[in-house]
Amino acid sequence: MTHSRWFRAVAIAEAISWTGLLIGMLFKYVLSDNEIGVKIFGPIHGGIFVVYVVTVLVVRGPLRWSWPVTLAALAASVPPLFTWFFEIWAVRTGRIDGNQQAAVPSRPEANSTAA
Repeated sequence: MTHSRWFRAVAIAEAISWTGLLIGMLFKYVLSDNEIGVKIFGPIHGGIFVVYVVTVLVVRGPLRWSWPVTLAALAASVPPLFTWFFEIWAVRTGRIDGNQQAAVPSRPEANSTAA
């Protein structure tokens, strides 16, 4: 599995585990006193969170991420579902899947709004 595919899989898994934990917290604190969702998804999310952080640090070199991009990827692990948003942004800007020239134009005329 390539570095980009591994990162994408872990980022999406982290977002899904966040969703499960949030649903568990909704049941525990709002809808009922049932804490089974938190007991199940808490450790799952914690484990995937650690895997995500390690994955970011491992793939940053092969994917040629700058430190600001790396720090953004790490910061995305804190708010719910932001790892998924970071993954979408990284694909669109060419920081994943090696399509950087097409996604991030470096020529001034490519950024021009003149017709």
